[in-house]
Amino acid sequence: MKEEFSYKKSFLNITEYSEIYQNFQMIAFSIVSFSLPFFLKHPQWLIRIIINFFLIKSAMSFKFKKILPLIIFPSLGVLAAGILFGESTTFLLYFIPFIWIANSIYVISFKYFKFKRKYNSYLSIILSSLFKFILLGLTAVGYVYLFGFPGIFLTAMGIMQLGTALAGGFLAYFITKIENV
Repeated sequence: MKEEFSYKKSFLNITEYSEIYQNFQMIAFSIVSFSLPFFLKHPQWLIRIIINFFLIKSAMSFKFKKILPLIIFPSLGVLAAGILFGESTTFLLYFIPFIWIANSIYVISFKYFKFKRKYNSYLSIILSSLFKFILLGLTAVGYVYLFGFPGIFLTAMGIMQLGTALAGGFLAYFITKIENV
């Protein structure tokens, strides 16, 4: 089924984003993604859905280099706010490089499947979410079973990542579809 809208349209029905608008949007997404853990705090799943929404929404319109701050800032915000794992938040420091890699894989694989391979959005979101989940899940298993990290990381970096990546990705897809009607 061919989709009836272009990801390049905005809510103003402009076919190409201006450089200034792109920069403004990415700065806003990055600031919000860093700040969310300070203001929203809980539930964590909602913060993750919003971050994944920003990642896929950005992947639909922007080049990868513009998305880099959005890939990096959310985990730094969670670490700085110290809310995710309570006393175990310091363990998060060891996960941060893998979170950055997983977010990069999420964005790159979505862009690859959607725009290079021409898969539909649903399949592109599912595959990119699975890749993110697999990397973070395997990392959590390794850290918990090999290095004695708290077991909470198995859920937080495992199935919870898959659910929030799927939810954020599909939310971005549907919002974009509504914007382009």
